[in-house]
Amino acid sequence: MQFPHAPQQAQLPLFEAFLAQPIAPLLKPVAESPWHSTEPEAFSELSFRGAVGNCQSLLAPILRELSQEQDARWLTLIAPPSSLTQAWLRDAGLNRERILLLQPRGAQSALQLTCEALRLGRSHTVVSWLNPLNASARQQLINAARAGGAQSLNIRLG
Repeated sequence: MQFPHAPQQAQLPLFEAFLAQPIAPLLKPVAESPWHSTEPEAFSELSFRGAVGNCQSLLAPILRELSQEQDARWLTLIAPPSSLTQAWLRDAGLNRERILLLQPRGAQSALQLTCEALRLGRSHTVVSWLNPLNASARQQLINAARAGGAQSLNIRLG
């Protein structure tokens, strides 16, 4: 059985008509309104659920990428879970020469230490494990990150 074959020439005039129009006017509105800002976000948050090992497997490439930033400043980890040991950092392929691990001391909270590290601006990214994080705490992190020209990344485990 044969089916009638519609000639493709019927589509060519439409295609040729499209190409006959200059492309620049079509691109102009996109160029004038960029898709994203060139300024990075001051605060980001990741939420992991499941077994600790699985969460660490997902977190490892993110931290590895951050530890290899060309920025001369530190990647700072504030009060990481006890499972993120020096051995785990090494095995995950992180550049441990560019990482600071900090723990709050005395009456200082992890939020206070994170804000201080962000404000100082000696870290390109400060990673925290603050659970739960309310709107007030989130705003404190954003303000501190902007003041220090850094990025705040909060990891929620649950």
